[in-house]
Amino acid sequence: MPRPLKPFKTASVPLGTESTVPASELKKPDWFKVRLSENERYQTIEGLVKEHGLATVCREARCPNIYECWNAGTATFMLMGEECTRACKFCHVKTGNPKLWLDVEEPKKIANSVKTLGLNYVVLTSVNRDDLPDEGAKHFADTVREIKNLNPEILVETLTPDFRRTREAAIQTMIDSGVNVLAHNIETVSRLVPSVRDARCRHEISLNYHRIAKQLKSDMITKSSIMMGLGETNDEVLEAMHELREADVDILTLGQYLQPTKNHHPVFRYVHPDEFKMLEQKGLEMGFKFVASGPMVRSSYRAAEFFIEKMARERVAAN
Repeated sequence: MPRPLKPFKTASVPLGTESTVPASELKKPDWFKVRLSENERYQTIEGLVKEHGLATVCREARCPNIYECWNAGTATFMLMGEECTRACKFCHVKTGNPKLWLDVEEPKKIANSVKTLGLNYVVLTSVNRDDLPDEGAKHFADTVREIKNLNPEILVETLTPDFRRTREAAIQTMIDSGVNVLAHNIETVSRLVPSVRDARCRHEISLNYHRIAKQLKSDMITKSSIMMGLGETNDEVLEAMHELREADVDILTLGQYLQPTKNHHPVFRYVHPDEFKMLEQKGLEMGFKFVASGPMVRSSYRAAEFFIEKMARERVAAN
């Protein structure tokens, strides 16, 4: 197990700058508010989740966008257990060694959950599984196939680890599964990777993931995400965005990082909505097909998925 980080305290800093010396406790600004709205679709999904004891990342991670996504028939599932083989400083998932454990029935269970919930857009993510020879690629692919076998009209997005040891083979496995959107997050700017992500993570490895995906299937829809408020500068964010475009990434999400506990990486600042809007415009000018950018935006975000759904269905129809 990694040594826990020492408790942090953070301070608010001016728009467009970064803090290098955390100080007093940082309070959420007025603009950081969750819109709560439950329609009949949300209530139906919530009832089914409780009735069948289903586990979704939406509830487990207390995602602020659960209302928007469930209202629209979207949910995110986490595969391959609760123990991650890595220890990123921003993540609240438990670190450990699963020792090759895998629930081989999980792909069918997830597919049945998708059917039970009546979803039309599904996001599959997972813990890192460096203990597995293929780092979990086949398990992802099997889950996609099980969902598609039940209903080929359901769109599936996979947010996967970096597959650092088996990248080309693993990504080809994902493509062959029939997945509609292939996502992998760079999480932060290059300079902050050593202090934010696990020691095995590399900025270039994450960028190469996307390059390989497009080399193997040029029309695959690809997606990545950057967290804001970790100590990055705007110039560094713009540089990271340029790097993603050079890797031909189609969709980008940018959102505010929130510190899970005092032992995790600090929030250095809350980024103003106007700044997020500026980055969104810059991203569109760079050539991203869609950019979702705002304090409440997460990697799996309905605003992006709405655009992706239209884009994916157009490509399916064309083929």
